Amino acid sequence: MENILDIIDALAHEKGLPQDMVKEGLKTAFIQTAKRLINPEFAYDAEIDEETKSIRVYQTITVVEDDDEKLQGEDAQAYISLSKAVAEVDPDVEVGDEFQIEHNIEKHGRTAVATLHREIEFHIQRLVENELYNKYKEKVGTLVSGRVTRVDNAQNTYIEVDEVRAILPMKSRIKGEHFKVGDTISAVVRRVNVDKAIGIQIELSRTSPKFLEELLRLEVPEINDNIVLVEKSARIPGERAKIALLSTHPQVDPVGATVGVKGVRINAVSDELLGENIDCIEYTSVPEIFISRVMSPAIINSVVIEEGEDGEAPKAIVTLPGDQKSKAIGKSGINIRLASMLTGYNIELVEQEGSTSLSGEMTEEKKEDISSLEALFGE
Repeated sequence: MENILDIIDALAHEKGLPQDMVKEGLKTAFIQTAKRLINPEFAYDAEIDEETKSIRVYQTITVVEDDDEKLQGEDAQAYISLSKAVAEVDPDVEVGDEFQIEHNIEKHGRTAVATLHREIEFHIQRLVENELYNKYKEKVGTLVSGRVTRVDNAQNTYIEVDEVRAILPMKSRIKGEHFKVGDTISAVVRRVNVDKAIGIQIELSRTSPKFLEELLRLEVPEINDNIVLVEKSARIPGERAKIALLSTHPQVDPVGATVGVKGVRINAVSDELLGENIDCIEYTSVPEIFISRVMSPAIINSVVIEEGEDGEAPKAIVTLPGDQKSKAIGKSGINIRLASMLTGYNIELVEQEGSTSLSGEMTEEKKEDISSLEALFGE
């Protein structure tokens, strides 16, 4: 094939691939074509001649004894007798030596052209998919946006993201969301796969906690600049979320910076999540204090940690006044579920004996209990 270097330049430019990668792809395509046209069991190699701008295909031939049975078998073309090799190739050749003979693919006519075209198309497409796979594999957990191109009968949403089409499954869509063709939506990359039959698959999610974290990164400069860190997050999509925040600067309040003046920052994120309520909590590495904060808006008296058994998650026994139990549990158990998700502890609620408080206000006794707890652990 003439002008192979021009073809390589054109393909590299059109597909956005490195030239060396395209060269290897074409060489593989020629080798596979030779296997299909001649014999799939033979060993082949391909080389590009920079001067003539052509590509040559070679078959590896092995030297064997004159009476070797391989010379009479189905793969006889892959071998040459010692006497013939000495006479025609090299007088110093020995049994076991290998050399290459050139095959002209073009002599096979239209069949060769059609086969080569399919092989080149296949291998170049695989290279493109591998490049896209590597690109988007690095984007797992990050935010992307695109235009809706289709919504199927199962309510899976197909989105055009740059040069690929991604899918937002119905299960990864916030309850109550509906999209139509032409809408522009944002989501995080959840998973990237390459399937030999259908190519690259990019799955998006709007229900992942990472989606919440990436939206906060967009709205809160302190988070984007890593002045405030999102240590942990948990969501029940479309209903409520809890995020644990830690400041790396002594003069920056992580909760205040995230909420913003009059809640403008957190409300912008909540609006994107269909009104999902977001609780912002200051993170601490002391589990007792962290759990006490995470149980907000309930006011608790004490937390006792117990190690889990047989691989189970550790347990946190939370003691609280009777009138705070409903707040700790939350509507349909949402508050305690999120608290458990965020902390990693199985939370057990125990009502304080003799509790007579009927309001949700912080009594002086409760204030002393929390103060004593924080003083005990230096927070």
